[in-house]
Amino acid sequence: MNEITKATVHVAVYDTFSDWEIGFATAHVNGPLWQKNPGRYEVKTVGPSLEPITTAGGLRILPDLALADLRPEDSAMLVLAGNDLFPTEAYVPFTAKAREFLDAGVPVAAICGATGGLALAGLLDDREHTSNAAEFLNSLGYGGAHLYRDEPAVTDRDLITAAANAPVDFARAIFERLDVYEPHVLDSWYKLYGAKDPAGFYELMSA
Repeated sequence: MNEITKATVHVAVYDTFSDWEIGFATAHVNGPLWQKNPGRYEVKTVGPSLEPITTAGGLRILPDLALADLRPEDSAMLVLAGNDLFPTEAYVPFTAKAREFLDAGVPVAAICGATGGLALAGLLDDREHTSNAAEFLNSLGYGGAHLYRDEPAVTDRDLITAAANAPVDFARAIFERLDVYEPHVLDSWYKLYGAKDPAGFYELMSA
């Protein structure tokens, strides 16, 4: 049997990384259960360097790859979680990499403070998007206020954005963009995790 060639979803990691915002996405992208093509994706972390980072939850992560070595053509998606670094120079390399991905037609998914970093970089000026609140992005003086949508998660072309309190909606948008599940399976997944309806569990078991 031929071995499946895996595509890599890269998760950017940095100090103050908001652990809770990407757990649904990474666990289900990396795990084959219910997937349309089981084993198609793997998740790897990319940091400012190969030095360990410490998340907001106090976890230490040793990145698989340094940001400078990440190329869009080697990735299926770049995922950016919230953080306290987004308005500082330390986060500029990550927004620059996001621009590189978008220019290459490779999707980027950003949640919480990471959307603030993208706003400061001008990457939300011509795409529909969301964040924690319109006021949050407006306080940054960005030029995309007319494209803000008050929704848990928004996808516009190759960019996914989400609010900090919407990790399930963020995950669903990622699964949709990556074509992880058949549509009816994704509906059942969201019924279970998003709507908290136990019927979704039984539907997934039958899938």
